[in-house]
Amino acid sequence: MKPAVIREMTLEEVQDALMNERESLDKMRVQHAISPLENPLVLKEKKKDVARLLTELRSREEAQTEETVQEPAQQPAES
Repeated sequence: MKPAVIREMTLEEVQDALMNERESLDKMRVQHAISPLENPLVLKEKKKDVARLLTELRSREEAQTEETVQEPAQQPAES
């Protein structure tokens, strides 16, 4: 999953994608433990996808917090 695609997603879509990727990664890990995967690099890619999604969620949280903090500072002071 490319970062540009993730940035275009809504918050709800990012959260759903994160949940799906984590479930998929867990299933692949179990499957790989039982019998080796044909392409074990898929695990690496899934982990990177999860990290990308978490990074996007975190950056959105920081942006929202930053907006909340800046709002009171922008109001004119009363004399």
